[in-house]
Amino acid sequence: MVAEELGKDALDAIEQAALSNATRHGGKAEVGAIVGRVLGEMPELRSRAAVVSKEAAAAAGRVNALTLEAQEKLLAEKFPGVQARHEEKGRVGLQPLRNAVKGKTAFRLAPEPSGYMTVGHAMAWTINYLYKEMYEGELWLRFEDTNPRKVLPKYYDSFRRGTEWLGVRWDHEKSISDDMEIIYESGRKLIELGRAYACSCDEAKVKRLRFEGTPCEHRGGSIDADLKVWDELLANRHREGAYVIRFKGDMQSPNYSLRDTNLFRVISQPHPLTGTRYSLWPTYDLANAVEDEICRITHVLRSSEFRDELQQLIRDALKFRRIEVIQFSRFNFKGTPVSKRLLRPLVEKNVVSGWDDPRMPTVDGLRRRGIVPQAIRDFTLQVGYTKTEHEYDWSMLLSINRKLLDPVSKRIFFVPNPVQLVVEGAPWKEVTIPFHPQKDLGARKVSAAGRFHIPSTDAMTLKEGAVFRLMDLYNVELSSTGAPLKAKYAGDGVLPEAKKLQWVADDHVEATVSVPGELFLDGGVYNNDSLKEVAGYAEKAASSLEPGDIVQFPRFGFCRLDSPGKFILSG
Repeated sequence: MVAEELGKDALDAIEQAALSNATRHGGKAEVGAIVGRVLGEMPELRSRAAVVSKEAAAAAGRVNALTLEAQEKLLAEKFPGVQARHEEKGRVGLQPLRNAVKGKTAFRLAPEPSGYMTVGHAMAWTINYLYKEMYEGELWLRFEDTNPRKVLPKYYDSFRRGTEWLGVRWDHEKSISDDMEIIYESGRKLIELGRAYACSCDEAKVKRLRFEGTPCEHRGGSIDADLKVWDELLANRHREGAYVIRFKGDMQSPNYSLRDTNLFRVISQPHPLTGTRYSLWPTYDLANAVEDEICRITHVLRSSEFRDELQQLIRDALKFRRIEVIQFSRFNFKGTPVSKRLLRPLVEKNVVSGWDDPRMPTVDGLRRRGIVPQAIRDFTLQVGYTKTEHEYDWSMLLSINRKLLDPVSKRIFFVPNPVQLVVEGAPWKEVTIPFHPQKDLGARKVSAAGRFHIPSTDAMTLKEGAVFRLMDLYNVELSSTGAPLKAKYAGDGVLPEAKKLQWVADDHVEATVSVPGELFLDGGVYNNDSLKEVAGYAEKAASSLEPGDIVQFPRFGFCRLDSPGKFILSG
C-alpha cells in the first residue's frame, strides 16, 4: 500500500505526532511514540499498522533533521492550537472533561482485588480524585471481585490502605459481589431481549468459530430454552464449563472481543465475601456496565488496556445512560513492570522479599522506600496522561520526592565503608550542629576527642600533607596514609579551599543502607544487582530515630529507617 492510500487525515496525524513528540523530547521524535499515538487516536488504522510505521519513520527522519526552533515554528504553522514541548494538550495539569457539570459528576476507582495496589493504580487514582475535586463530584471505591479464584481479603486491604495513604478520600465503597442479584436481573433481561444466549460449546470450538467469524448452533436457539438453562445455572445445577452465557454481538467484527463474548460463567470456588452463595459470575464488561449504571457514574478515566466497545453495546441493549470514557496509556516505569503477571513470580520464587520490597512498584513498596504521597501527585500532574505509550524513568519521580523531603528532613552524618582516622594533638571538643542548614529542625550536640571514621572513598583521594575539614568541627592535616589514617590538628578556622568530609566519632552506631535499583535490564532479564547493601557508621543521633523516619545522609541521599540500624535509600 502506498502512503497516499492512508489518506490525508492519517498523514497529517502522523506529521503532527512527529512534530509534537520531537518538541517534547529535545528535538528528537521517536517512531514508536508516533505510531502509538496515531493508532490510539485513529484505531481504524490498526489493520494498516505496518504502513503507518513506515510513514512514521519517514516523518521522524524529516522532523529530526530540523532544529528544535524550526520544529516548534512548523508545528505552530501547520497545526495551530497544538501546543509544543511539555504544554502538549492532555499532559500538563487537568484538562476540562466533556459533559462535566459541577456537583453532578461521579467517578470510580475500580480495582480487581487480585493483587497489591501499584504505582500505576496510584497515578490513575490521583487523576480521578483531582477531577472529583475539580467538579465537586462523588468518588466510588468499587472492587471488581467477580472472579473468586483471584480475589483475596489481603488485596482488598491493600487498596484501602494505599488509597488512604495517597490522600484520596472516597465517598462510597462497595464490591460488585454486593450486587449479584441486580446483575442477574440484567443478565435475564438480555436473554429475554434476544441479546444473549446459553452456549455449551467447548472452549476450543468457541475459539475456532470466533476466529472464523461463524456463529455456533446455540445462537439461534429459543429464548425459552435459554431461560431454562439460565434458571438452572442460578440453581447451581450445572458443573463448571458446561454452559456459558454469551452476548449476541457481531461475528464479523474486526474486533474479536465483539464476536459473541462471554457474559456469565460458572466458577466453583467459594468467594471470600459471599462464600458459596453464588456460582454464576459475570465477566468484567457486563459487571462494569451494570455497576456504572447503579452508581450513576458519569465519567470513567482508566488505562487503555480496557476496551469500551463491548460495554457500550451492553449499555445500549439495556437502555442504560451513556457515559464519558477517557482512556490513557498505562503508567510504565523503566526496568520495573507493574503487571501482576510479571511481578507475582518474583514474590513466589523469593527473588524479592515480598510485595512491599522497596524495588517493587507497589504502593507498599513505594511507602517502605520513602516515597511520599505528594511526590506521586506532583509527578502525575507533571507527566499528565495521554494515549501515547510512555516508559517513565524512576529518576523523575525520585527527583520530585527529594525536593519534597529536602525542607523537612534532618541531616545526620553517615560514613559508608568507614576508615579509621586518628588526629594527633586534637583538643576534646563539643559542637552543636543543627539538623538542617536553613530550617529550624532542632540540633544535636556532638563531642569529639581525636578518633574518627571517614568514608573510604574520601580516604583514597587524600595524600600526605593534604589539609581538609571535618564538617562543622575543625581542620586536620594528613600525616600518614597507613591503617589507621593519621593526621594533625590544624585549627578551627574555616578554610574556603579545604575539602569537607563527613565523620563520626567513637560513639557512632552501625547502619546499613539498602539501595534499590531497577528489577529488570533491557530485554526483560532480571537484574541481579537490583538491590545493593552499603554498610557503615551513623552518628549517635541516628539511634533516636523511629522506624518510618526519613533523614538525609549528606553526600549520600535521603534514607528511611526501616528497622533498627537498617535504612532504605529514598532518593
